[in-house]
Parts: sequence; structure tokens; C-alpha cells
Amino acid sequence: MEDSPSASYIHQVHRLIEECILFNMNQEECMEALSRHANIKPIITSTVWKELEKENKEFFDAYSRIQAEGGSKTVSRQKILDMNENYLTILFPCLTFHE
Repeated sequence: MEDSPSASYIHQVHRLIEECILFNMNQEECMEALSRHANIKPIITSTVWKELEKENKEFFDAYSRIQAEGGSKTVSRQKILDMNENYLTILFPCLTFHE
């Protein structure tokens, strides 16, 4: 059974949020990046992000701690990748986000 257009869109936003996480973006930075680069309304990104937080509480708790620690974005990115390799994937390598 195929996904409905809205389910496919939500799935795309979900994957783009995962990519934002790989770039160590917080929710606000992700909303801005997806609005600017993928023409996704911030309210959509925010809603999907919040649902992901509910479904993956442990991951987002750890992610928040890593962000609070600060430091190098590269080091933080590696910590996030190590934290859950199977969860995070890059599906849209053609999109680039600038710091």
C-alpha cells in the first residue's frame, strides 16, 4: 500500500530533520533551514520535531545534553552519530546547510 501524499510529505520532513540533527542543529535552526532550503513551513517542521521527541525521548534527551555541552560542531556531530548509527541516515546529500 502506498503512502498518501501527506504521509509522504511528513516522512520527507522527518528525514530532513534527521539531516539537520546530523548538522547539530537545534529545533529553531532546523525550522529556519528547512523553510529556507526546502520551502517547508516552520509549523510543519516544529510539529514533526515534537512528534519525533515523543517517540524517541531517550535520543532527544541525549541530543539536548550534547548540544548543551557546546564545543566543536564536528565533535558533537560525531557523538550524535556514535549515539545511534542505525537511527540517523542522510537521505538527501544534495541539500547543504551553511553554518
